[in-house]
Amino acid sequence: MPAVVNALRKQGLDVLTAQEAQMLNAPDEEHLRFAISQGRSIFTQDADFLRLHARQIKHRGIIYTHQKTPTKQIIQGLILIHQALTEEEMQDHIEFL
Repeated sequence: MPAVVNALRKQGLDVLTAQEAQMLNAPDEEHLRFAISQGRSIFTQDADFLRLHARQIKHRGIIYTHQKTPTKQIIQGLILIHQALTEEEMQDHIEFL
């Protein structure tokens, strides 16, 4: 989602993609561990992360949306979450866009 990444960076948000982190083929649990080590929440359209949350796997926050969510809505939602929720509030929390 290059348009989302570019729009968020233009707003001054610190964004790291799975590709940039060289984690494209890593298991989902490894993504969560990496995000914890980096102090980052994960934005995803992969429902597997919802199952990991349900299993009470620790994370720094998961932001989930369906594949068909319009790009503009994703950008607005991610900016709002960044502005409204603290790191502590995102700990082991899921936000749905």
